[in-house]
Amino acid sequence: MKTALLVIDVQQLLCTGQWACHDIDAVVDRINALVARARAAGQPVIYIQHEEPESPLAHGTPGWQLYARLEAKADDIRIRKTTPDSFLRTELDAKLKSLGADSVVICGLQSEYCVDSTARGALSRGYPVTLAADAHSTMDNGVLKAAEISAHHNATLAGMSSFGPRVTVTPAAQIALEPAPARA
Repeated sequence: MKTALLVIDVQQLLCTGQWACHDIDAVVDRINALVARARAAGQPVIYIQHEEPESPLAHGTPGWQLYARLEAKADDIRIRKTTPDSFLRTELDAKLKSLGADSVVICGLQSEYCVDSTARGALSRGYPVTLAADAHSTMDNGVLKAAEISAHHNATLAGMSSFGPRVTVTPAAQIALEPAPARA
């Protein structure tokens, strides 16, 4: 089985200052550990960046850049998106197919938006999903605290069965990233 690690929207705007997501540095530490394990196993790592024209997340702006604490490399795969679903109007599905990936591990920001939408997008395209339970985050929303939102999405996504493939919610340190099979 070839599994791609999707690191969603871990961008400067959502990691620093007033828009910093809950417990962001600990979340990024867990993401970096997942990235290191995926690389060691020869599994693809894909960084996804959200962008909105004429906003602090406009392409190329300081807020759009990947968070400085991420251990990303210049030659890592990057996907730009304009909607919460990382598959919608992007080359993500084609890229996963070209890599031979048949499942995904998801981590990143924000739990109730792009993490949730991308997990559902993956399921609708037939990819089983492993959600890194403690490697996604968001911000308080005035009704719920960020930790409650993330916990709610862990429970909600784990309970979905109508797509066929399922979401398995697992703490990041317990996610098994097996060596990638050799390509024929």
